[in-house]
Amino acid sequence: MIFQNLLTKIENGIFTITVNRPDKLNALNKLTVQEIGQAISHVKENAEVQGIIITGSGTKGFVAGADISEFIGLTPEQGKAMAQAGQDIFKSIENCSKPVVAGVNGFALGGGCELAMACHLRVASENAKFGQPEVNLGLIAGYGGTQRLIQYIGKTKAMELHLTGDVITADQALELGLVNYVTTQDQLLPKCIEILEKIKTKSPKAVEGAIIAMNAFFSHGVDGFKTEVNEFEKCFSSADFKEGASAFLEKRKPNFSQK
Repeated sequence: MIFQNLLTKIENGIFTITVNRPDKLNALNKLTVQEIGQAISHVKENAEVQGIIITGSGTKGFVAGADISEFIGLTPEQGKAMAQAGQDIFKSIENCSKPVVAGVNGFALGGGCELAMACHLRVASENAKFGQPEVNLGLIAGYGGTQRLIQYIGKTKAMELHLTGDVITADQALELGLVNYVTTQDQLLPKCIEILEKIKTKSPKAVEGAIIAMNAFFSHGVDGFKTEVNEFEKCFSSADFKEGASAFLEKRKPNFSQK
């Protein structure tokens, strides 16, 4: 697929999506958000893809926020539609059956922080900065930031960051549990790849089931425990379970299917 604001490549089953608007610090405009949604839809149907990395071009910005120039002149109804569209696309990342890792290089503010939080795992470079500074514009987060930040770091600190607009460092994000690892800039993508290579050795069906079950915990009106039982049943009846159990008993590495 060819995109205007994204660079994509696939290597060894890992599909990398790079937001490529370096002159805007990779700020999210309407087209970029749409293209991210298209890319995620593509990889969901691509059997060759076993994992996804989302990152930004350059070293200064993962995604520095939304492109505010597009906000000017929008009606309240158009603003609502924009937020809903962004939420829907970021939800598709969160619900992707294949593991998605954010490689956060530089600023991840506003929509950029929301994009990183929509991914299943986050690796940050030492110069990364995270925040939801929308209050400085007279706005609040609109792409799921008020909901996901609480999930990751708890209401007390999430409330502070949303109300003050303060920005935190990569090390602070690690301490709060917002990111999984902090690396040097040159080791950022290698670390993302290392994580996905480890996940690639596991059963794709089990990985998908774990994602679905854990996401159910935060889904309103969904019984997460029942979802876990249902996903367990699916795994239990799969060829991967038979292979995994046999490999364990035979003291060998399992050879899982790749769906």
